[in-house]
Amino acid sequence: MITPIPPVVPAGRMARTPQPTFVLPGGRELRPWRESDADVLVASCLDPAIVQWNRSEPLSPGAAREKIARWGHRWTEEASAIWAISRRDDDRAVGLIGVGDLDLRGGSGELLYWLLPSGRGAGAALDATLRVSRWALDELGLHRMRITHSVGNPASCRVAQRAGFALEGTMRSALLHADGWHDEHLHARVAGDPWPYEN
Repeated sequence: MITPIPPVVPAGRMARTPQPTFVLPGGRELRPWRESDADVLVASCLDPAIVQWNRSEPLSPGAAREKIARWGHRWTEEASAIWAISRRDDDRAVGLIGVGDLDLRGGSGELLYWLLPSGRGAGAALDATLRVSRWALDELGLHRMRITHSVGNPASCRVAQRAGFALEGTMRSALLHADGWHDEHLHARVAGDPWPYEN
């Protein structure tokens, strides 16, 4: 008799609770996206660096509001978890971080993030990566988290490495960007890996 493999994270663990808000160092927090953040999402699709590395397409304000609403539904569907990186002083969103390709049964997900120019250079991506990774691995109960990025994007590589995501290899010609096919680095950490520092 074949013994069925139980899910790593039981269905319903996310959907039963509201999406949390997390306080970060440096006067920032992670919170769910709101309809009022639509202009930030529109601006992100016009930023050259975000477009280059995230393959974003232009959004109208209405389409941005629809996308934000879908992110809320995807939490309750346990399909993804997307946060705004915001400044606590004015509540203005300056970036995004989340877990996509979420597989609760298999215990894995992929971390994704971007920052507008106003959010760059102060460690926000690293702090957010550490906090969401801790949530995904230690609180939600995933077993493995990964980060993939173009080998031409050293900033993402630094964030992944400083957050303790080991470089596992290079995926050749793995993702099509506007300027052609890019090799991609694969970084990952698994439950039980030591954290680089407290966050």
